[in-house]
Amino acid sequence: MQPQNPAEEKTSGIHVSIVEDDVKVRGSLARLIDSTRELSCVSQHPDAENALKEIPLIKPEIVLMDINLPGMDGVECVRRLKQVLPQTQIVMLTVYENTNMIFGALTGGASGYLLKRSSPEQIIEAIRDVHNGGSPMSSHIARKVVASFQKITNPVHEYEKLSTREQQVLDCLAKGFLYREIADELKISYATVHTHIRHIYEKLQVRSRTEAVTIHLSQRPGL
Repeated sequence: MQPQNPAEEKTSGIHVSIVEDDVKVRGSLARLIDSTRELSCVSQHPDAENALKEIPLIKPEIVLMDINLPGMDGVECVRRLKQVLPQTQIVMLTVYENTNMIFGALTGGASGYLLKRSSPEQIIEAIRDVHNGGSPMSSHIARKVVASFQKITNPVHEYEKLSTREQQVLDCLAKGFLYREIADELKISYATVHTHIRHIYEKLQVRSRTEAVTIHLSQRPGL
């Protein structure tokens, strides 16, 4: 962690932490945040492991999270941070526009998803938006999310084919669990998890975790 200069640290406003491996990008984001009156950059982290160790102690309101980090990726870092800091809002800030990564981040607990090419004004507005309960996304990312939902045909009818156990497996997938973690949570074997997921894909007529979770969340919005 790179703490802020105590003489310069603001004591009020929205506290923001940054998880970004590129030192120049990290520094630019920190300066942008600290130059905005109601925002304070309270910590900077070069990787997920450092973030998971330090951020729970700092308890910022907002985290800006890169995806492509050395070691553990940002999507897994989000999932683990949300387990210990459920009230902290996380915005992904990345170069990736891949639909699977978008949904992986959102189902893992991220509240927003912006591209790094977003303007400084857009980044600041996203921080304010998520702090006020919004889910900021660039228009291009939002279109991808909408398009993914529009590709799902007759989800209610197909979803009704799932067994109770298969829905439990989908619950875990929606929470960002890995296959081994699903096996531990449901007290079944790793191979059985694979079998359930294969059956889920067949019944829902989908080809990816993202599509299956999207249908699941559309039928169980309260999760």
